[in-house]
Amino acid sequence: MLSIIEKSRTRVVKAHKLEQKTILGQYFTPANISRFMADLFYIKPGKGCSLLDAGAGMGSLSTAFLERLILGDLKIPTIELNAFEIVQGLLPGLNEVLKKYKEKLPIQYTIHSKDFIESAVNALLGNLFVKPLPKYTHAILNPPYRKIRSNSTYRNELRKVGIETVNLYSAFVALALSLLKKNGQLVAIIPRSFCNGPYFLPFRKYILEHAAIRQIHLFSSRNKAFKKDEVLQENVIIKLEREAPQTNVLISTSTDDSFQDYKFFIHPFNNIVSPSDANSFIRIPTSFDNTTSSYDALRHTLYDLGIEVSTGPVVDFRLKEYLFAMPTAGTVPLLYPGHFTNHTLEWPKPGFKKPNAIMYNAKTTKWLYPNGFYCIVRRFSAKEEKRRIIAGVVRPEHFKRTDMLGFENHLNVFHQGKKSLSEHLAHGLAAYLNSTNVDENFRLFNGHTQVNATDLRSLKYPSKEDLEKIGKWAIKQKNLTQELIDKKIKHLIP
Repeated sequence: MLSIIEKSRTRVVKAHKLEQKTILGQYFTPANISRFMADLFYIKPGKGCSLLDAGAGMGSLSTAFLERLILGDLKIPTIELNAFEIVQGLLPGLNEVLKKYKEKLPIQYTIHSKDFIESAVNALLGNLFVKPLPKYTHAILNPPYRKIRSNSTYRNELRKVGIETVNLYSAFVALALSLLKKNGQLVAIIPRSFCNGPYFLPFRKYILEHAAIRQIHLFSSRNKAFKKDEVLQENVIIKLEREAPQTNVLISTSTDDSFQDYKFFIHPFNNIVSPSDANSFIRIPTSFDNTTSSYDALRHTLYDLGIEVSTGPVVDFRLKEYLFAMPTAGTVPLLYPGHFTNHTLEWPKPGFKKPNAIMYNAKTTKWLYPNGFYCIVRRFSAKEEKRRIIAGVVRPEHFKRTDMLGFENHLNVFHQGKKSLSEHLAHGLAAYLNSTNVDENFRLFNGHTQVNATDLRSLKYPSKEDLEKIGKWAIKQKNLTQELIDKKIKHLIP
């Protein structure tokens, strides 16, 4: 049956216009992933089951669950299935598939052609004018991916039930979790973006408050989980248990959706979410060797060190009238990521697609920094680059005839009260951030190519004295290779 659904899925995906995918944020679940997700559920023999499939699509996830019954893997006397699907064109096929399973299994199913968010909020609020939803024992989801505007109806509805989030996928997961019975299980495939960053902090706190994380599966090859659908973001599969005590977490990996090289490791929860992390970042270590032990040994925060990191304040399209292709009288340097190549600075850059200078006057001065030593990190790394964090150093001798500098919004800037770092500290920070140790630990919680100031604040750093020692050493190197950096960091931080 699943092979039939997969053929239908492929056919529908080809016919499903990209514009509609963008509007709905909808991607159908491949058969291998559906089976894997369904296999994560545990059900006590003889117990009834109420299953929620929010965003059912072609029914791939529901039917993968039902296939376990046909194979005799699950001993369930009755199943009540609620499938939500708002795309009217998919409803006949979904009904046809579930109807065939009803002929073989003791199931009762209801297809809701209503908006899941609206229905779930009404159920949680106990709206008397709406038919109530049951409390589910299991929920399986491949929710839609789309941002929710802060002033949208969805955002207001979600706030009524204590859910604050910025994307449909996190809204679906939070609502499904709220609709579960105690010890109810939820399995979802979602973008990894929720693991870090300030926008998903309320969502992370919500799931950590209401559930235990049981398993996270990571696809080690980016974008291959939905390779047929050209999905451009990294996805994880997460299993949660409602109102359960948090214990160790199973972290599993595979290269892609074939699961041929499936591996798993058990980690203490504190390796996943550090008790001292106010941002509740969710880190995903992928082996016993690659845990957070070396990361946690670095005790210092940027606050401890008296260092700040900020996003470059110059947003070019807002200051367009003050920007110049090349420096001229009355301007100061404006630095973009494109001015930095292999940790070296090239400015001004003739033929550069971006401006090289910004006017220095009363209207722009608040966006500028005094000339000095700064460590900078690009906010976006290219997909083909091996590293996520790419750091460089701005030196005052690069700009001998100016008192001020402009940093464009795609750069993160390390500074001290919007003033220069010391020379050794700037070079020490850059060398440390360019180490393999930092890159590996950063990947534990960051699954995309964006590096935000919040992410950099969440890292732990060597002491100020050690950073200055690293910087003093780095300045003396004629050719500062990756191997040299890693040896130096390993020596200082065993």
